[in-house]
Amino acid sequence: MIKIVNYGLGNIQAFANIYKRLNIEYAVASSPEELLASDRIILPGVGAFDWAMALLNESGMRDVLDELVVKKNIPVLGVCVGMQIMARRSEEGSLPGLGWIDAEVCKFSKESGVRSEDSEKIKRLEGERTREGRLSLPHMGWNDVVPRNGDCLFNGLEKDARFYFLHSFYVHPDKDDNILAETDYNGTFSCAIRSGNIFGVQFHPEKSHHWGIRLLKNFAEM
Repeated sequence: MIKIVNYGLGNIQAFANIYKRLNIEYAVASSPEELLASDRIILPGVGAFDWAMALLNESGMRDVLDELVVKKNIPVLGVCVGMQIMARRSEEGSLPGLGWIDAEVCKFSKESGVRSEDSEKIKRLEGERTREGRLSLPHMGWNDVVPRNGDCLFNGLEKDARFYFLHSFYVHPDKDDNILAETDYNGTFSCAIRSGNIFGVQFHPEKSHHWGIRLLKNFAEM
């Protein structure tokens, strides 16, 4: 059963509505006991990195999540800040993240988009554009998502997929191979990552119409 983690952040009901429409079994988990029967986990989130980590730590579910994800290899999908807190740390805050994936969370540069060293490392889209003036933050609204390696999370989304974004920080994995998909915002950045059973997306599939519904269905069926 898919368990949607309710630790005080994220649009829990939006995920629930999609799985109800798809007739896929799910439940909302608000305690360690409610997490135990998981075979898939969704970790949503909105807002600031430190606030998300503080709420998750206070929820009592942190240890059970570590057990399920790290030791039992239960698939997990982090969304937006839920993806960011799976990294080691963030430039946004001071608290350590979950450390499930070797990555750091970086802030967009208002002058040039992604950090210059990241731009060279993760550039995959052709014709990367340079805008005049300062970059508008947060990155908000619809944008193209380009899958890189045919991962099952993006089955049926290989062409013309668009998702809804709202963020000023992005996850930068240590290993280029962990990048599942990229988006261009005055420079390409990693908008989806994977490390084994650990998946993350920076965009909001629960707000992304049929593209988001397809991605959440893919996660349930993988």
